[in-house]
Amino acid sequence: MNEQNNQGVLGQNHRKRNYKPAIIIITILINGLVALLAGLPGVENFNAFDVKILPLMNAIFNSFTFLFLLAALIAIMKKNVVIHRRFIYAAFITTTLFLVTYVAHHFLSASTPYGGTGGMAGFYYFILITHIILAAVIVPLALTSVARAWNMENERHRKIARWTMPLWLYVSLTGVLVYIMISPYY
Repeated sequence: MNEQNNQGVLGQNHRKRNYKPAIIIITILINGLVALLAGLPGVENFNAFDVKILPLMNAIFNSFTFLFLLAALIAIMKKNVVIHRRFIYAAFITTTLFLVTYVAHHFLSASTPYGGTGGMAGFYYFILITHIILAAVIVPLALTSVARAWNMENERHRKIARWTMPLWLYVSLTGVLVYIMISPYY
């Protein structure tokens, strides 16, 4: 039985929406803003609060995102869609909070260079580069995954979620690792 018939059998008259334009716009805005901030020097003489708290907040939000995603994965493996959905929404909230504190930090202060050397520097830069690339990729993947779930395109949702979940877990975990490794140099 195909997906449309299955929805009809369940008595659901769900109208599919086209989220693609919103996904494209949000992806361009988020990734563009992050790329733009990477080239800015940061605000000089900002004294309203200690901006060094923002990277810690980033790591905390990334930690919660990781935990929420792990809980969502466990819930869906147990076929508990309601709990899965709640943890995915929680992950989107903590990721959004991460993005706000990340943008604020990079707007208000200059980038902190990594001070380690040797093998640790190689490991740090590998983690950082893969984190940055996959963070840019995860934006449209996560948005497309949730859009397919909202449209009740369950099979298409599962296909993309098989890529989205492990990549998003990697991005959130490596965000914490990057903070741990660079925090002595703030």
